[in-house]
Amino acid sequence: MDVHIEPSWKIALAEPFQHPSFFSLTQFIKKEFQEHQIFPPGRQIFSAFWQCPLPSVKVVILGQDPYHGEGQAHGLSFSVIPGVPFPPSLLNIFKELKNDLGIDMPPQGDLTRWANQGVFLLNATLTVRANQAGSHQHQGWETFTDEVIRTVSRERNHVVFLLWGAFAQKKEELIDSNKHLILKAPHPSPLSAHRGFFGSGHFSKANDYLLATQQSPIDW
Repeated sequence: MDVHIEPSWKIALAEPFQHPSFFSLTQFIKKEFQEHQIFPPGRQIFSAFWQCPLPSVKVVILGQDPYHGEGQAHGLSFSVIPGVPFPPSLLNIFKELKNDLGIDMPPQGDLTRWANQGVFLLNATLTVRANQAGSHQHQGWETFTDEVIRTVSRERNHVVFLLWGAFAQKKEELIDSNKHLILKAPHPSPLSAHRGFFGSGHFSKANDYLLATQQSPIDW
C-alpha cells in the first residue's frame, strides 16, 4: 500500500504497510472521514514521522490517543497547535520541565521544536472522532504503532523511551532494554501526576544518557 510518509519510515515500515490489518485500517479510516469529524486532519496523521525521521530518533514519548477537541491535535503526542490552551497533561509536562531543568513555561504548546531535535512524539492510536476519546482504538492502529516501536528499538541505538502511565508501560516488552534507556513514571494527567511524574526528572535523565552515549542533548 502506498502511504504518504517520510521516506526513511516508508522503507523501514514497508512490511507493516503491506499487512492485511493495515489495509483494513485504511478502509476504516477512509469511511470515518466520510461520515464523521476526525482529528487530526488527514494530512497531519503522520506528522510525528515527518517531523522526526527514523535516523534522527533519540527520544520516544508515547501517548495513547490524539486530542479529540476542535483544533487541538496535529499529529504529535501531547502537542497542540499554537494558540490552543494547554491541555492538563501538557501543562503538567511543562511544570515538570520547570521543576527538573528550570525551563519557564513556553508561550504555546506546539512541540514541533522537540520533534525536530529527535523527539519522536508517537500516539498508539493516530486518529480519533471529534469529542469521542478512544473511538479509534482496536481498529488496527495499535498493531501498526507496536511495529513502529519495535522498528525504533531494532534500527536505532541508545534511544531514551519515556513511558508515562500504565498504557505506555505495557509497550516496554517491545523495546530492547540492553541497547536503550527506558524511563517509567505515572502519567502526567492531573489524576496521577502527583504520584511520581512530578519529581521524576526524566528530562534531565534523558539528556544525561544522550550525553553519555555521545549524542547531543535535547533543548527542551
